[in-house]
Amino acid sequence: MDVGALVDAARDARQRSHVPYSNFRAGAAVLTRSGVMVPGVIVENVSLGLAMCAERVALFSTVASGEQPLALALVAPATKGQQTWPCGACLQVALELAGPGLPVFVGGVDPEVPVDSSTVADLLPRGPKIDR
Repeated sequence: MDVGALVDAARDARQRSHVPYSNFRAGAAVLTRSGVMVPGVIVENVSLGLAMCAERVALFSTVASGEQPLALALVAPATKGQQTWPCGACLQVALELAGPGLPVFVGGVDPEVPVDSSTVADLLPRGPKIDR
């Protein structure tokens, strides 16, 4: 798995964010089991509840294209000086679609920021148990 290419795809997608209210540009990318990289961007709406995180856009697009997630990357501005990680809603969707072992990579807006990694299980330790 080329983690650098996956994070770069998320960084590239970030430029297409629709963020007229917050200007918080975030991009995501999912690497699928067949090797395809599926991008996602944050899409805001004047009705806040209708906004969608970049990670969920990428995960939903993966499903829509008939693929299965193998890894997820997120690139967003730092939050309080720390890397920004997926929110609980995005982690819940990732858990549902790919399971607790899905690798999650976060990179900085600046490509010089080191990439950090975790798994859905570590980021959502008490997430629901899904029977399959």
